[in-house]
Amino acid sequence: MKITAPRASDKSATYDHIAPHYDKAMRPLERWLLARLRAKTFAALPATARLLEVGAGTGANFGLYPESARGVASELSFKMLELARGKERKRRLHLVQNCAEKLPFADASFDAAVATLVFCSIASPTEAFAELRRVVRAGGTIALLEHVRPKGLLGYVFDALSILTVALFDDHFNRRTAEEAERAGLSITRIERHALGIINIIILKNNEK
Repeated sequence: MKITAPRASDKSATYDHIAPHYDKAMRPLERWLLARLRAKTFAALPATARLLEVGAGTGANFGLYPESARGVASELSFKMLELARGKERKRRLHLVQNCAEKLPFADASFDAAVATLVFCSIASPTEAFAELRRVVRAGGTIALLEHVRPKGLLGYVFDALSILTVALFDDHFNRRTAEEAERAGLSITRIERHALGIINIIILKNNEK
């Protein structure tokens, strides 16, 4: 079965539809595991930095930003961004609508970047990582919290599940995100595997260019 990657406009429409139900649907997972892992992911970022968040969604991470935070939280879905605007956030954190593969920022605009549960649904991780390399300064940190294809036999189960999840809500259950980041020229500093290796914290460094 061949899956064609949706265009950015199609992906935006998908998440516009999901947006009103997203926080409620995610609440059990947040309480069980994700809230703690989000905090650990943000802890890997510099305390004072020009920061970019890719795929900010409904603003689940806003409370984790350090007090001195300044930068941009970007999101493709208008409806997700609309919900995010209603949440409390740091004064110098600006919201921008854009897709991860075409970031509207100058080269080396940020000291660090973060994305949580985003690369599973990006149409082209290769292009998105290339853009992160461009807009994050050389030597900067990129911190990810992602669900990925686990190792061993469970990986084949996720390959099968991905056929269904891509068709239903454009979520790739079998992405190898760390490997894709490395192929794009980023260095892996640390990987923490949780929940049988399904959920990973991936800390990356933007190599000297």
